[in-house]
Amino acid sequence: MAVYTDLVRYRELFTNLFKRDFQAKYRGSALGILWSLVNPLALMAVYLLVFGVILNNNAGVPHYPLYLLSGIACWIFFSVSLQTGARSMVDSAELIKKVRFPRQLVAFSVVATQAITFAVMLVILIVLSLVFIPGTRSTVWLAIPLAVLFAAFVAGVALVAACVNVLLRDTEHILAAALIPWFFLTPILWSFTSLPASAAHHQKLIKVLEWGNFVAPPIAAVRDALWSGSVPRTADMVYLAVAAVVSLLLGSYVFGRVDDRLAIEL
Repeated sequence: MAVYTDLVRYRELFTNLFKRDFQAKYRGSALGILWSLVNPLALMAVYLLVFGVILNNNAGVPHYPLYLLSGIACWIFFSVSLQTGARSMVDSAELIKKVRFPRQLVAFSVVATQAITFAVMLVILIVLSLVFIPGTRSTVWLAIPLAVLFAAFVAGVALVAACVNVLLRDTEHILAAALIPWFFLTPILWSFTSLPASAAHHQKLIKVLEWGNFVAPPIAAVRDALWSGSVPRTADMVYLAVAAVVSLLLGSYVFGRVDDRLAIEL
């Protein structure tokens, strides 16, 4: 697991890479990190307008705006980290080819940049939950450790994407195309508990969407702590914990296999 212990051993280098990515993202911006809130808030407003007002369909979910915003915040962190992580080593090709250092820090630095946005959104969601859904006061704090596990899960997936994209440059384009249908197949705009009666005829498909979509249970675990007023389902929390461990192990394995080839392929 040296892939991850290098985060501590080379923490100064990681901090410099993080500062580089963070400053590059908001350089010249008057509002800075506040711009990172515009995207999820704008998406929430559009989806709420379309599904909640125009179509008069709130997916049968109480407190639908918070349900929607919680899901979108998790999804944006996952999808943007995956896309920027996939490009991270390619974008830093000159640095990687010139200097020998733990290259995995490049991918982790872009995930850390997105994690700042996710953390800000999480704070806002906790406040909104405490204000509008008093019943969540005993469970909302579970969102913090669950969000940390979610960030670990995302970091492992992003590292895999970064390594594979160096060897196969089509990876970033495949991800960009796949994330669009993936979003709609993930219960963010809708809920498994509010599917129409006709869905009962497709139980196998529903089970695949619920458990085969490896981002769905992690998002459900974080969101339920913020929105439902009860402890998230044990199955979702266990799934998230296992997914985080598997993701980190897979990231370590893939990186270990391609580390010596990165500079050559770039």
